[in-house]
Amino acid sequence: MVQPAHRWFHPAVGLSQVVWRHAQYEPLYHMLNDPEAYVFTCINQTAEQQELEDEQRRLCDIQPFLPVLRLVAREGDRVKKLINSQISLLIGKGLHEFDSVRDPEVNDFRAKMRQFCEEKAAKRQQLSWMAWMEYNFPLQLEPLAKGPRTGPLRVPNKNIFVNVKFESGGVKSELPLVVQAGLYHGNEMLCKMVSSAEVNVCSEPVWKQRLDFDISICDLPRMARLCFALYAVIEKAKKARSTKKKSKKADCPIAWVNVMLFDYKDQLKTGECCLHMWSSFPDEKGELLNPMGTVQSNPNTESAAALVICFPSVLLHPVYYPSFEKGSGNSALQQLREILERRSHTELYEHEKDLVWKMRFEIRDQYPEALAKLLIITKWNKHEDVAQMISLLQSWPELPVLNALELLDFSFPDRYVGSFTINSLKKLTDDELFQYLLQLVQVLKYESYLDCELTKFLLDRALANRKIGHFLFWHLRSEMHVPAVALRFGLILEAYCRGSNYHMKVLMKQGEALNKMKALNDFIKVSSQKATKPQAKEMMHVCMKQETYLEALSNLQCPLNPTVILAEVCVDHCTFMDSKMKPLWIVFNNEEAGGRGVGIIFKNGDDLRQDMLTLQMIQLMDVLWKQEGLDLRMTPYGCLSTGDKTGLIEVVMHSDTIANIQLNKSNMAATAAFNKDALLNWLKSKNPGEALEQAIEEFTLSCAGYCVATYVLGIGDRHSDNIMIRETGQLFHIDFGHFLGNFKTKFGINRERVPFILTYDFVHVIQQGKTNNSEKFERFRDYCEKAYMILRCHGLLFLHLFALMKAAGLPELSCSKDIQYLKDSLALGKTDEEALKHFRLKFNEALRESWKTKVNWLAHNVSKDNRQ
Repeated sequence: MVQPAHRWFHPAVGLSQVVWRHAQYEPLYHMLNDPEAYVFTCINQTAEQQELEDEQRRLCDIQPFLPVLRLVAREGDRVKKLINSQISLLIGKGLHEFDSVRDPEVNDFRAKMRQFCEEKAAKRQQLSWMAWMEYNFPLQLEPLAKGPRTGPLRVPNKNIFVNVKFESGGVKSELPLVVQAGLYHGNEMLCKMVSSAEVNVCSEPVWKQRLDFDISICDLPRMARLCFALYAVIEKAKKARSTKKKSKKADCPIAWVNVMLFDYKDQLKTGECCLHMWSSFPDEKGELLNPMGTVQSNPNTESAAALVICFPSVLLHPVYYPSFEKGSGNSALQQLREILERRSHTELYEHEKDLVWKMRFEIRDQYPEALAKLLIITKWNKHEDVAQMISLLQSWPELPVLNALELLDFSFPDRYVGSFTINSLKKLTDDELFQYLLQLVQVLKYESYLDCELTKFLLDRALANRKIGHFLFWHLRSEMHVPAVALRFGLILEAYCRGSNYHMKVLMKQGEALNKMKALNDFIKVSSQKATKPQAKEMMHVCMKQETYLEALSNLQCPLNPTVILAEVCVDHCTFMDSKMKPLWIVFNNEEAGGRGVGIIFKNGDDLRQDMLTLQMIQLMDVLWKQEGLDLRMTPYGCLSTGDKTGLIEVVMHSDTIANIQLNKSNMAATAAFNKDALLNWLKSKNPGEALEQAIEEFTLSCAGYCVATYVLGIGDRHSDNIMIRETGQLFHIDFGHFLGNFKTKFGINRERVPFILTYDFVHVIQQGKTNNSEKFERFRDYCEKAYMILRCHGLLFLHLFALMKAAGLPELSCSKDIQYLKDSLALGKTDEEALKHFRLKFNEALRESWKTKVNWLAHNVSKDNRQ
């Protein structure tokens, strides 16, 4: 055993030389092999034994769990072990954890994906110089599984049933317990829910009870999932009995768990299965069952409740789900057209569903983009209808991307539909895929099996384009702390690393920098409580000037944008912000940008995923407007979640908040919000002479863009500290903690009573400081109306992208009510004329009620002034 005396020793060089120098004086020295036959090992942060090779950095970068190194005889393939160790550290999960799962599906997936990714890496080695450059530096990125078994599902016409018993695990309840179970295909319930009898907990509740479902085994769809909920039964208060209503019992949810009926090899499950349950319930409507939840068991087996179920053996031999062979296939047409083109998204009546199903071949030939409507009305609990639908899908024309995105929703779990959908998405260009990557990663959570078409599609494209690979890595890595997805995301990350060893080293450098930022942030949170800000800032600089910090924070690709090289950290320009979590403000010298500074904000303690989504949508709006020749000078700055409530935000240099501009031009916080000349005077000071007119035009265009964007997305909590202006004149919004109409309230009253922010000082700038410059103002109004109508044309795209993000679990995007806000703001049920009239009313309201915004800003300024 060796206890390292110096933190800066290179483990494989410094320490090994010291040990060997001392070893030659020991009596058994002549029995040792050559020094190369031995290697130091330690226990690393992922609880894995790690060998320390020449390629490793200092011990302080490796961060052994204990300050003890062990010298052992080298075993096995050195390169292979080093790569495995690096992958473990990079993805935040030891690869030995995947081995310890002992799951055949995991093992098959790892072997298959390893081969898939290593083949991609081998092909990349054969690329021409030009193709290799395009992979590493992609231009203009911004604006199969085993064949199905044949033959019918030949099983007796029996109903499916399971036997259930319970191991209490983490449940402590003196109340009667009940298990509820339901069979689902996507969001559709296949038959009536069933419930167990109540069991009073004495020591261990045991049901050993059979739950029968009213559906034949031959009618089970391939992607059927069995959902369980455990709840306690509470008697309602006695006074309820005095009412006319019958006395009821209340259900107190305790835990839930889901499991697939068929395994990943298409075989109907049999035998006993122990399911460790989840205790966090979705927010929506207090439902007990959670079909959209993961089908993984809770890995925290010690504290989780455990439900033991037994699938019966229906035949002596295994039962497999069949493949479906390819099949063949007026006033009714007119009626069909009206149903399919209906503007409102109301559910179809039964006779309309019958007509749609009857005319499914006409839909394929004449209205192929209406596939989603046909799939929704398909009876997935009737195997004849399923067979006909799957057969029809074999001859369905490829869908446009917009319609294919809709089919990624949880409502369409069938694997044939999934395969068809991914095939339609293969035509996405790299910049289009980049635009939708956030949603595609979230949709992975809907997948029931590890090996799926979406995973292979994403890995394929990521290994062909380094920038897509970079963001795929961080979108996955940022959720590795979530137990429900850690296995799936970890396996995909492992596969990506094996297919891109060189990129892995670049990502490790970024990971080291983020670790140093987190350590620095933790240090400042403690220091700022004991010292003044100047003193804490000085301590921050002393810390950052250590060699370990300077090395980690220099010469790395920026995680926000890998085309930007953060060459050298400018310590004297770095600081921290005053908000509760003390975000770091770090400035780098960027040599490739002529030595200009690049700023990033590191946040630790705030969830940036909602900001990421909002900025993605603003960037998409910018792209759609530019496609129509309308450049509204938007500033969709970079934002990236990198871990559990940690992430980075791009600093928009040479800009300031409205609040600061107003306060600097006023003597008192109370009057600052009403100083209508402050913004114009600030722009004049930054844009002297003829440059002012261009700055005002930049302000006008960007103000129009953000008025429309914030209205459509329902962005709330708008005040003068989260609206900024660049010195060139461009206005932009920051901090998107509330959207989709989730506005702040005080004493139950909505504090934000305007559709969007359009204050008189904004109008004063737009009108160039002239009171009656109506021509300039009407141009601004025209920009707003054009921008709004362009977004309306793409309303379905926004609906689909937000619907797919429901998988992310954001508090303000959890159910259909949240999506309804978008339908209303874009007036999707109305004609173009009605929608334009609707927007004009909102525009006039924003202008008329702008004084309320100023009062809110006044309150914000005074409150902020009092805090300082």
